[in-house]
Amino acid sequence: MPDVKLAVLAMVGTTVSDGGLLDSALARVLAEQGIREGSPEHAAMVDYARRASGTSKLEVFARFFPEPGRAEEANRSFERHCDGLIGSGAVQPIPGAEEAIGKLRAEGIHVCLATGFGRHTQNTLLEALGWMGLADLSLCPADAGRGRPYPDMVLTAVLALDLDDVRNVAVVGDSTADMRSGLSAGAGLVAGVLTGAHDEATLRAAGAAAVVPSIADVPHLLSRG
Repeated sequence: MPDVKLAVLAMVGTTVSDGGLLDSALARVLAEQGIREGSPEHAAMVDYARRASGTSKLEVFARFFPEPGRAEEANRSFERHCDGLIGSGAVQPIPGAEEAIGKLRAEGIHVCLATGFGRHTQNTLLEALGWMGLADLSLCPADAGRGRPYPDMVLTAVLALDLDDVRNVAVVGDSTADMRSGLSAGAGLVAGVLTGAHDEATLRAAGAAAVVPSIADVPHLLSRG
């Protein structure tokens, strides 16, 4: 186990339960884009979005809609729908998430909350949960250049928190995109949780060195004692 000085934690599926928010927002966007529910095209898009959980939402829409400007339009609509659903109380913390973040920080481990949402939606989510200031840092793809599965958010957190070595970073998430991001960054530990997108076999196949039931188990996993 490396000497962990920073934990980069995913949000939806890892520290936050979305209450079906992502599926609902995606369904609305696809309807607006003229993709008929029940069609093979619709089914393929929903399946891909679920498999690509954790990836920047703009990248997902760019895969669906390569025409100039269409992916950006779809992403803006997606985030508007997410904002409304967040405001209605759709999201809740994963049980034990706040306590886990508090324990990590009490151990002297910095915490960064990372998401595939845009900045406005991430802030809306943090405000709805009462999590402003809960972590040392929050990052979205626009803050770093690219979202997961690229390493940019992990490396941006390292720079922002003035760490000397990326091997002192643990990346924790529920998706293969989280695992790939951590590995690409050179993080000392890449770990999965089972409260979100992918199962243990999928997470380990993507490079997870450890898989635990939930975020509540992460402080023990990273314990310096």
